[in-house]
Amino acid sequence: MRNPRAFLRPLAVGAPKPSSDVPFRPSRMIHFFDPSNEKMAAKVPDIAKKVDIILGNLEDAVKTEKKEAARQGLVDIAKATDFGDTQLWTRVNSLDSPWVLDDIITLVTEIGDKLDVIMVPKVEGAQDIHYVDRLLAQLEARAGLDRQILVHAILETAEGVANVEEIAAASPRMQGISLGPADLAASRRMKTTRVGGGHPGYIVRQDPTGEDLTTGRATYQQDLWHYTIARMVDACAMNDILPFYGPFGDIKDVVACEDQFRNAFLLGCVGAWSLHPVQIDIAKKVFSPSPEDVAHAKRVVEAMGDGSGAVMIDGKMEDDASCKQCLVMLDLAKSLAERDPDLAAAYDL
Repeated sequence: MRNPRAFLRPLAVGAPKPSSDVPFRPSRMIHFFDPSNEKMAAKVPDIAKKVDIILGNLEDAVKTEKKEAARQGLVDIAKATDFGDTQLWTRVNSLDSPWVLDDIITLVTEIGDKLDVIMVPKVEGAQDIHYVDRLLAQLEARAGLDRQILVHAILETAEGVANVEEIAAASPRMQGISLGPADLAASRRMKTTRVGGGHPGYIVRQDPTGEDLTTGRATYQQDLWHYTIARMVDACAMNDILPFYGPFGDIKDVVACEDQFRNAFLLGCVGAWSLHPVQIDIAKKVFSPSPEDVAHAKRVVEAMGDGSGAVMIDGKMEDDASCKQCLVMLDLAKSLAERDPDLAAAYDL
C-alpha cells in the first residue's frame, strides 16, 4: 500500500501533480461516436455543442480492421475542433488487447492537452488502474502537459463489481465509474441478450387471492441492474468520484430508456451514455432536476436557516437531513444553470 502522503505526488518526474478533488462539470450524457466513420465524424463539431461530454470510441463497435483509423480519426478531429465547454473523452481498447498501448501513447502524445478523460473498459481491480495511472504520468511528462488526464472505469465483469470499492479508491486520477451491462451480463452468465434495461421475465407476482393460482395475480417487471448500480454509487460516493449509468441499447424504445435513466438518476448517477442523438435530449431532461424540485429545495433551505432543527412545509416535516438532500439538488441545479441558459431561467437561481 502506498504511503497516503505520497498519494498526491506525481508518479513520474515532470508529470502534473495529481488533483485532490475531481472537478465537477455537467456530465448528464457521454455521447459516443466512432472516429473511423467519416459521416459520424463530420457531425462532431455540431453535436459537441449539444452535449456535456463527447467521447471518441476506439473499442466495441469499431471493427478490427478500423482500429487504427479510429485512433487517427480521433486525433484529427480533436486537433481540428474547438470543443468549448464540452468535455472530450475517449474509450480506449481493453487492457488485454493489442491496440491499447498504441491508443494511450498516441492520444496522450498527440492530443493530451485536449483530452479530459480516458475511459478504460473491463476494469477488474486496482491493479488495472495502477497500470494506467503510471503509464499516463510517464506520457504526460513526455508531452509536457500541465494537467492530469483523468481515468474512468467501466464495470463489465463480475470481478470488477466484486472489487468496485478498491477500483474507486485506486488513484486520485479516478474520475468515475460506468455500468457496462452487456459485458457484465455475459460475465455473470445472466440469461439476457439486452443491452441494459429490464427484462420481461424478471418479475415479482402478487399472491393468489383464491384457489385458482392462475388468475388475478398481477406481475411487475423488475430492474436487473439495481444492486450493481447501488453498489457502484456507494463506491463512488465514498471516494468522491462520479457514477454513471451506461448504454441503453434499444434506441427506438425512448420510453424505457427514459425510465432506466431516471432510475439511475434517483439512485445517485450523474449521467448516462447516449448511443444515438435521440438519447441526448432524454439524458439532458432526466439528469437535470425539475424546476419544481429545485423550487421546493430552495423553500426548504430558506426555511431551515442554519440547517438545524425542523420545520413543517406543506404538511411535511423537514429537518437537517432534508436540508442536506435539498443542498445536493441545488448544487447540481446551479452547476447546470451555468452551462444551460434555459435551465437558468427555469430554476430562477
